[in-house]
Amino acid sequence: MEPSGPGGHAGTSRLGSAGRRSQRKGRGLAQAEPSRRARPSATAPGHSPVSARLADTKPALRHVALLIETSGSYGRGLLRGVAKYNREHGGWSTHFQPRGLGQPPPQWLKDWKGDGILARIDTPEMTQILQHLGIPVINLRGMVPEPPFPYVKGDHARVSNLAAEHLLERGLKNFAFVGRPAGVHSGLDERREAFCRAIAAANYACDIYPAAALDSWEQEQDKLTAWLKALPKPTGIMACNDERGLLVLDACRRAGVAVPDEVAVIGVDNDDYLCELSIPQLTSVDVNAEQIGYQAAQLLDQLMAGRKANERQVVPPRGVVTRLSTDVVASDDDEVNRAIRFIRERGCRGLRVKDVLAHLGISRASLQQRMKRVIGHTIHEEIERLRLSRVKELLLRPDMTIKQVAREAGFSSVQYMTRVFRVAMGETPARYRDHRDKGRGR
Repeated sequence: MEPSGPGGHAGTSRLGSAGRRSQRKGRGLAQAEPSRRARPSATAPGHSPVSARLADTKPALRHVALLIETSGSYGRGLLRGVAKYNREHGGWSTHFQPRGLGQPPPQWLKDWKGDGILARIDTPEMTQILQHLGIPVINLRGMVPEPPFPYVKGDHARVSNLAAEHLLERGLKNFAFVGRPAGVHSGLDERREAFCRAIAAANYACDIYPAAALDSWEQEQDKLTAWLKALPKPTGIMACNDERGLLVLDACRRAGVAVPDEVAVIGVDNDDYLCELSIPQLTSVDVNAEQIGYQAAQLLDQLMAGRKANERQVVPPRGVVTRLSTDVVASDDDEVNRAIRFIRERGCRGLRVKDVLAHLGISRASLQQRMKRVIGHTIHEEIERLRLSRVKELLLRPDMTIKQVAREAGFSSVQYMTRVFRVAMGETPARYRDHRDKGRGR
């Protein structure tokens, strides 16, 4: 039970016209809400009339159920976003029990008397039960395609575009995708299709691993090992999520395929445990799960209050978190490979074009022409690209100032970094941070 407001004459003297307006607002809210949640206006024994009136102005907690799995990093990220929203805005009593993805609906759900639900909807049965309840439901995009509820989801196309760009920047010309069987999960299907489109737009082909629903772990590893051996080398592979990325890296070890030199692998979700468990550590796209959870909570709050809101929301990913599984330069030009490795090692330490030329002992005209042929960038453009990538990573850290970001990324000044960033991204670093940092800009 929430504590009553202060009693006694001191409370009476402070109430004033603002207090009377607050009382009227509170009475209107109590009338709009179901009687179960409205506070009684009568004065309880032992409490002053002022105390009772102040208690009336505080709306009761809304009861919200969270049907979100805790078995994976994505679900846990969603829950962190929901928790962040509730800490900032309050007003919720959350009903939550740990669960796994794909579990049947809990027994208590059919008769639950609450105000709203946030759910990963995984089965038609879950859809039917939630429809029957007749309360606001936000779908966090489980495995059932297009259930009839408002949703907040990640931008699968942008995730795949980032993965494709990351692999293309490494100079790779062969590409493949490892996912789930088609139709098992609509979001993973979207990632496969978007990755293939991005690779086709760069005028390359994309091989698709023929996943089968009934394969055991050992059967799939045997089949995946044979498939990996047959791929042209070097190849860049996008796995639909980090779980599949771990599977691919394990199969590469079985097949004797060197990672990242023969096969570079990028996953999705940035699950720290899976990415660090992988050998080598797995590069992954951070889908921004916490932001998705935050916006879903915000949307549910709006709908429970009877306000109009955007009921179809797509949240962009935070970016690529680079680890060893894609630390490769794929080129038959040894001088270009040396130049790119040198730029990656020292690009954020004030590196200049003349430093690269001195390290290689080669003329500017020669290296410039060869880099343009291999990766499509000049020496200076590759240094700037690397620095901008670092800036985007650092801007997601709220503990760093813009000045610190510029220094860490190797820019000589905030002004120069801002100018370069605006040209490349179409917005300033500060606005980029506001749009993408978790929970900011609202």
